[in-house]
Amino acid sequence: MADEYAMMFTNLLHNSGFELKSVSRVVIGSGVPQLKSVFQDLFIRYVGVKPLILGPGIRTGLSIRIDNPGELGADLVADAVAAYVRFKKACIVVDFGTATTFSAVSAKGEFLGVAIAPGIEVAADALASHAAQLPEVSLTPPPNAIGTNTVHSMQSGLIYGFLGMIERLICCIREELGKDVEVIATGGLSNVFVPLTDSIKYVDDNLTLNGLRIIGERNR
Repeated sequence: MADEYAMMFTNLLHNSGFELKSVSRVVIGSGVPQLKSVFQDLFIRYVGVKPLILGPGIRTGLSIRIDNPGELGADLVADAVAAYVRFKKACIVVDFGTATTFSAVSAKGEFLGVAIAPGIEVAADALASHAAQLPEVSLTPPPNAIGTNTVHSMQSGLIYGFLGMIERLICCIREELGKDVEVIATGGLSNVFVPLTDSIKYVDDNLTLNGLRIIGERNR
């Protein structure tokens, strides 16, 4: 409920030296539709600020060139906005989250589309829950690609298997975008894969938040 989230935000902000009442602008980018109204209610009631909710009709600075813009995730839009502002050229954003997404932005600032694959944590959980003799494993690279025990064998398939998928998708998207393309990663598991590949040059853990900030400024 809005009251519960208000208490949570109050405590989080207080621990950083701020008060909830000090909030002057709010931008919401949510992939959980039922929570949008909850957070909107929270900030209207407790702060007196009507949030900007990222969705169709909001100025982003990008031209959305997909079949149904309404189904595009707010996090992907925010990622793409921040990446394009940073590079001012064609770019690919790889977001390592529940899903692993590859967003393509043209040199003209057009959001051209996305490739969506399962996140590695989802795949690891599926292996452990659907195969009776396979355990849960940490998502760290094994000593060798040829695993000599169950844990290393699973880590090899997960880490190096996903790495191959990541590099191949980046290669395919790069071929469609052109040669002068930057690749940036974000998301909690980017630190697992980026050290293992030359296909991703940049990492920005705050890419989504930066995108929301930029979108908020463009809609003041």
